[in-house]
Amino acid sequence: MTDIMIPAWIDGELQPVEKLDAHLRGLRHKAVSVFVMAGDAMLIQRRALGKYHTPGLWANTCCTHPEWDEADNTCAIRRLGEELGITDIQPNHRGQVEYRADVGGGLIEHELVEVFTVEATRALALALNPDEVMDTRWITLDDLRRDIAATPEIFTPWLRIYMEQHSALIFGADA
Repeated sequence: MTDIMIPAWIDGELQPVEKLDAHLRGLRHKAVSVFVMAGDAMLIQRRALGKYHTPGLWANTCCTHPEWDEADNTCAIRRLGEELGITDIQPNHRGQVEYRADVGGGLIEHELVEVFTVEATRALALALNPDEVMDTRWITLDDLRRDIAATPEIFTPWLRIYMEQHSALIFGADA
């Protein structure tokens, strides 16, 4: 697998590191998460079965890593297009969160995440990249919380963390 170089911290210094290596070593690294919203509903994606970690699990709309020297907003726009075929949008930066999670297979996500939201309609045109995404669905935040409580194992660790610990930052104080 050819791996992209992502920004990760080694000995307190930001350096380019292969993405898989950053996950194997549990290095703190930069990430981007996007939440496409239509009112109180979020577009979630089911990760393709060929993904090297958390295949087949449900995640937020788009989660990725900026390439070395790539701006976070540029990364969010690029990956929405590459994964879901979503174009002509402008993400709204909501803030930054950090988490560390075991994602299985000896891999650790230790991410400093720039969080973005996008306001859309449920009629949003999608063109799924089958190497990245196997399914999508719209779900209200309340229904998502209920589903995570009932069957947490079908959701990525980071989506569970976002919903449990960072809802106010991502979705607003009333979420």
